[in-house]
Amino acid sequence: MLRLIEENLVRQNKAMLLMFFLLEEEFSRLTQLKPQAVSQVELSIQELMRQVAGERHSLRRMLVRVEPSAKRVRDLYPGLERETADGLRELLTRLDEIEQRCAIQAAKNHQMAMALFDQSKGLLTFMHNQIKPKNTNAYGRTGRFAKGVNDARLLSGRL
Repeated sequence: MLRLIEENLVRQNKAMLLMFFLLEEEFSRLTQLKPQAVSQVELSIQELMRQVAGERHSLRRMLVRVEPSAKRVRDLYPGLERETADGLRELLTRLDEIEQRCAIQAAKNHQMAMALFDQSKGLLTFMHNQIKPKNTNAYGRTGRFAKGVNDARLLSGRL
């Protein structure tokens, strides 16, 4: 059972390393302004997260089989041989480091996506303001187009 726990941790490490590479790829596609490509990578990231969650759920079930009171792998250390405990500790340390790198990269991706969103929203607001009629009295009370003051009176035949 300990071998299965170790294999599960190895799979989680590899999955988190892949997650980091996918997050980096997402960031590069964000900087290249390719929204379709970003959404494809985002779907891969979500699927990988689902699989990692499944691995963690499986790990918890294995922990309970080994030690019914154990909630974390660290709870198994006292009953293990020193070499086995050190191996599991090293796997958990690497997993934690990769998770921290993923969290930092995800924060960068979030900031970039929000900056692009704000930029797009500002541009759309500007464009709408440019298109919007400046005269708010375009229609009169009767629902007909209000005639504005025409400054070119000579051309309209008035004196």
